[in-house]
Amino acid sequence: MKVLYVASEAYPFAASGGLADVAGSLPAALQKNKISARVIMPLYGSVSEQLRSEMRFIANIMVPVSWRMQYCGIFEAKANGVTYYLLDNEYYFKRNGLYGHYDDGERFAFFSRAVLEVLPYLDFKPDIIHCNDWQSALVPVYYSTMYAQREGYWGIKTVFTIHNIQYQGIYGKEILGDVFGLGEEHASLVEFGDCINLMKGGIECADKVTTVSKTYAQEILDPWFSHGLHPILQERSYKLSGILNGIDTDNYNPETDPDIFFNYSAKKPAGKAKNKAKLQEYLNLPVREDVPVMSIISRLVSHKGFDLVKRVIWDLVGGSDIQLVVLGSGDWEYECFFRDLATAFPDKVALRIGFIPDLARKIYAGSDLFLMPSKSEPCGLSQMVSLRYGTIPIVRETGGLKDSITDSGDGEGNGFTFKTYDAYDMLDAIRRALDAFYNKDYFKKLVDRALKCDNSWSKSAKEYIELYKSVL
Repeated sequence: MKVLYVASEAYPFAASGGLADVAGSLPAALQKNKISARVIMPLYGSVSEQLRSEMRFIANIMVPVSWRMQYCGIFEAKANGVTYYLLDNEYYFKRNGLYGHYDDGERFAFFSRAVLEVLPYLDFKPDIIHCNDWQSALVPVYYSTMYAQREGYWGIKTVFTIHNIQYQGIYGKEILGDVFGLGEEHASLVEFGDCINLMKGGIECADKVTTVSKTYAQEILDPWFSHGLHPILQERSYKLSGILNGIDTDNYNPETDPDIFFNYSAKKPAGKAKNKAKLQEYLNLPVREDVPVMSIISRLVSHKGFDLVKRVIWDLVGGSDIQLVVLGSGDWEYECFFRDLATAFPDKVALRIGFIPDLARKIYAGSDLFLMPSKSEPCGLSQMVSLRYGTIPIVRETGGLKDSITDSGDGEGNGFTFKTYDAYDMLDAIRRALDAFYNKDYFKKLVDRALKCDNSWSKSAKEYIELYKSVL
């Protein structure tokens, strides 16, 4: 079986979020299970010179974008044992940032069409083309309307994965033909709510639709989670399923991670306490083994649950013996709130604004508890990473958080959870976690259980393989 994994970003070439982690690790896990998997993505201007120097030029072609013909260079690279194809067009992709440009619709229409146009130039005809999010949602649309009956393209199946339904690729109907190159006879595939909705087109045309956790697959059938797409998903629910993401456990490995202060493992856990002390010193907090360190590593936006945090965290920090470490950036409202909190409690709160990957790993390794109270979370990787480093998650039961974290009140779980989107339910979960911290024998067992959790791609990769088989 041959799988071509289509993504707008993939580690190590370009990354802005969780899709890059998935695209950088799932194909490698498929390869370990004897599936021939390759990745195709844009060649962004931000790709480093070192990575570019290791690429091999294959060919250049012209790709139709409606009435335009645009240059496309095809490059090949290897990473983590996987072959990557990177598609070059400097007009579309040599820019600052991956997304957020005025012509993103045209940029990714080009990319989607190019994915299909380059297939004859590769030594690889896929059985499955696996597309991800709205940026490649046009691939199933173009395949079914333009390529399925062409010689050399017969028999290919398409899978479309929704990583976050909030971002759908919505545009005005007036550019249906001029930008997307679709005629009126195919307009119904992508039209929705008096607009063009590219994600809707992917859902309509793909042979299977997946999301990144089983719970999220159920949630997006509900209007509260679907951002308007529930009617289409309900109609196409027969082809919808959820497979929980994994993490790269070689990359996130406290036993070998060069970015943390001390290495440790489930068999040799002593380094965990050393990381805590060093983190406290590094962030100018009092070095105390007996105080719980609770951390937050996140975008500081409301749907990550920070309206709940804002409501109760001031009283919690002021009235409890606790240290809080916050790393992230986002809405001005929340950045200012945490700045004020850190100013009011300099011996209890350490704040770092920004995205600092090596510091994030130090925080994962040096914390006791990890707070992730999201309003919605399709899958979430941070809670899995925190488990990998023996840091106990406190999460709301939604999406992948519900599928990966179980409450330890039964003596067998790996974290602390709360159900309703309520600040005081969250506070109750935090207080239960703090109580557990002071029960040293219990907490030691909980940390050991966390370190032994398996959130690798091995199980999820096998579920994808079964899905591919069912499609074929």
